[in-house]
Amino acid sequence: MSHPIVRPARADEYDEIARVWMESWVSTGLAEASNFLLANLRARVRREIEDGWTLFAADDNGTIAAMLALHLPKLYLDQLFVAPAYQGRSLGRQLLAFTRAQMPDEICLRCVRENKKAWRWYEREGFVFEKEDISPVTGFTMKCYRWRRQNFAL
Repeated sequence: MSHPIVRPARADEYDEIARVWMESWVSTGLAEASNFLLANLRARVRREIEDGWTLFAADDNGTIAAMLALHLPKLYLDQLFVAPAYQGRSLGRQLLAFTRAQMPDEICLRCVRENKKAWRWYEREGFVFEKEDISPVTGFTMKCYRWRRQNFAL
């Protein structure tokens, strides 16, 4: 089985990317799917791109398998969500490797505290917990992480 190709997202895909985001978020058990949530995520994709996101899609022969949102000037991995049908296939690792190619020296991210599966995965991938704070966008308590390339001096 081939891996999906990670590429820049196109504007005509933003609604589908928001749907993948919602389905993946719902798969954590922290939310329920709804038209309201989908509409909010669709609006947020566009707003975040205006605010500096670089948005990527994992394309599996025309099917959006995952979304990745980076804020490159801030060295920030903002969102990484894999569609439920693609979870458990190492696509998250592929997206993280892609992220490290974009930001080879340092990456910051935040993860919802209750999403233990996600933050434990980031810890296994070498991210170091720094602190907790509250997201001004969602109100969730977030665990803040940082990864630095070995032997990289700031």
